[in-house]
Amino acid sequence: MGVKSVTDMANLKSLAKDTAIYGISSIVGRFLNYLLVPLHTWFINPLSGGYGIVTEMYAWAALLFVVLTFGMETTFFRFANKQEENESMVYSTALRLVGSVGLLFLLIVFCFLGPISNRLGYTDHPEYVGCFALIAAMDAFQAILFSRLRQQHKPVKFMALKMAFIIPNVLLNVFVFWLMPKLFVTFPTLETIYIKYNYGVGLVFFVNLLCTFMVTFGFLKELKGIAYGFDTKLAKRMLSYAWPLLLLGLVGILNQVFDKIAFKHIVSDPVEGQVQLGIYGACCKIAMILALLTQAFRYAYEPFVFGGDKDKNSSETMAQGMKFFVIFGILAFLGVMFYLPILRYLVTNHDYWVGLKVVPIVMLAELFMGIYFNLSFWYKLSDQTWWGAVMSGIGALVMISINVLFVPKYGYMACAWGGFAGYGTCMLLSYFIGQKKNPIDYPLADMAKYVLLAAVLYVIYYFCKALPVWAELMINTLLICIYIAYLLKKDLPVSSLPVVGKWFKRDTTISA
Repeated sequence: MGVKSVTDMANLKSLAKDTAIYGISSIVGRFLNYLLVPLHTWFINPLSGGYGIVTEMYAWAALLFVVLTFGMETTFFRFANKQEENESMVYSTALRLVGSVGLLFLLIVFCFLGPISNRLGYTDHPEYVGCFALIAAMDAFQAILFSRLRQQHKPVKFMALKMAFIIPNVLLNVFVFWLMPKLFVTFPTLETIYIKYNYGVGLVFFVNLLCTFMVTFGFLKELKGIAYGFDTKLAKRMLSYAWPLLLLGLVGILNQVFDKIAFKHIVSDPVEGQVQLGIYGACCKIAMILALLTQAFRYAYEPFVFGGDKDKNSSETMAQGMKFFVIFGILAFLGVMFYLPILRYLVTNHDYWVGLKVVPIVMLAELFMGIYFNLSFWYKLSDQTWWGAVMSGIGALVMISINVLFVPKYGYMACAWGGFAGYGTCMLLSYFIGQKKNPIDYPLADMAKYVLLAAVLYVIYYFCKALPVWAELMINTLLICIYIAYLLKKDLPVSSLPVVGKWFKRDTTISA
């Protein structure tokens, strides 16, 4: 094995380690958030449209987050790791830029809270809009603080602060939906509040706001960085790099949330649309495990690639990084689909289950998005971020067109296929354009073998769905084991695994 190969393997191990650390925080955090899905779907009647409100408002929060961070997370990594830049000044400038935009946004929203609420269909609850404006502004500001932790390789504090939001948020949600109703007899005022805010749905938003605000106190050390100063010339250069990322982020998030934001405005009956949106949103939660994998990979990969070491962003490392992302992305897809008879119970009210047919489509869309993210570094590293805006814009146009044309007839199934087509378009464009601008020898043949194997296993799974659940799960477990066995034999031999590999090597030595 050559020096270059050894270096690439060391880089991949470093990336895997960081991905695992951030992945643990994401997995634990997302698991705790998953506890809200059975809680919400148990207490929120699908016919009330309450979960549709939750789905729509959080979709708006995701869109606003992208607007208010305007690409400054990636921009911060890019400039902080340039040798000619003052790292502390880059950090302080980024904080001030995002903070100032957030304050301006809040001023505009609260000056026009009534008209905005009316337009969104929340005339009776403008407080929902104001609440999410505050949440989005604080989340955006905290994004730079969290980026600082990633840039300084402080995953433990990163994870602790993520948990500091998630655990209280889950516990307070349990209080709102399970304990609070038990107190109505003793405290009748609580019942009035509960009913006023859509039978607890609105209280979920206030809980989120409280927990987000409390996390800010965990960043006292990082907040001192805002005093490092503000460099006007640096800010202009950072904004010049960031604005295409803003466009990229906007069209990217539109691919994720446009269907949820526009759904009730596209269908003929907005009330029924709210109900259908709730069903769609609840079932999409099951598919979000791939979004979790992509997020964990992104948390580790961005500071890894932008770290300034050419070996880390070598074409060989990126090619292998892509390969293993696809391998484990497919494994996640198969795992969710094969154990859907169990995972569907996360959605506790069976009236929501009619929407489970969107799960495989949404998961494939998430896989396409993850691959697209992996393909995006050719234009980020060459400071040609406008390419990302163009490609994502085309993908968003495809997705929006499918939604507008087909949602009135096919409902939320068109939403799922719109995301699939939109991200698929982005992925293909980025690959073919990237290969012309910055060719990377991706191991397409190796990845194709995993795709083919997964397709065969999925066909077997599909025809076994008519069996009793116990038999189906046994067969599906065997199918998963086949995939894992192929992975261990082909690309991840047991001797290379941490802990287990050491025991394997020791046993081999003893036997010899």
